[in-house]
Amino acid sequence: MKNRKVRFQNLGRIPYKKAWDLQETYFAAILAVKQANKERREKQPAPNHLLFCEHPPVYTLGKSGKPENLLLSEAQLKAKGAEFYRINRGGDITFHGPGQITGYPILDLENFGLPIKDYIYGLEEVMLRVLQTFGLHGQRSEGETGVWLDAGSPEKARKIGAIGARISRLVTMHGFAFNVNTDLAFYDYIIPCGIRDKGVTTLQKELGKTVEPAEVQKLLLKAFESVFGMEFV
Repeated sequence: MKNRKVRFQNLGRIPYKKAWDLQETYFAAILAVKQANKERREKQPAPNHLLFCEHPPVYTLGKSGKPENLLLSEAQLKAKGAEFYRINRGGDITFHGPGQITGYPILDLENFGLPIKDYIYGLEEVMLRVLQTFGLHGQRSEGETGVWLDAGSPEKARKIGAIGARISRLVTMHGFAFNVNTDLAFYDYIIPCGIRDKGVTTLQKELGKTVEPAEVQKLLLKAFESVFGMEFV
């Protein structure tokens, strides 16, 4: 049985570990439903969740990431008021902090009939549509996940939306980070996503003005509805 209903929660500003723990709870619950369905005659649809939040400054390093891409010592991290976590998603190092919308879809992709590649493509499409609303031409970059501006020009290419996911038995967690009014100085202390020759940007920088996060959140939800066929509850 397919279930395209998604429980949406805006968690506001929340410590990274607290949001991670909540994701793990939902992730485990979905897997439990799928496991139980193997023994049930009448199957129960697995639930879906989408969390939006903002974190205090934090760097996260994925399973395949290189620790040397964090350029700060533990003492320097503390001085910057930032935390660091090695986490169970794919990808390398990234930054989360104030002014950034971080989205965590915890979904059973079987509910949406999606293979993993199409799911990642869909997350990119969500951010691309939001950029288009602001008159910006976002792009994908061959061989690199996420959303970019001027992707085809190495000297100008800059990332505005990052993606890092964990997917097991077609259940997802972690997700995307979309830079709205993010302080880009925090990216000076890492090699973002392990990519040395490309920059990072924000909506604020590209538009030359502060952008209301609530407006961007509404646009993201609208794009999720149209791209994935979600029904929010």
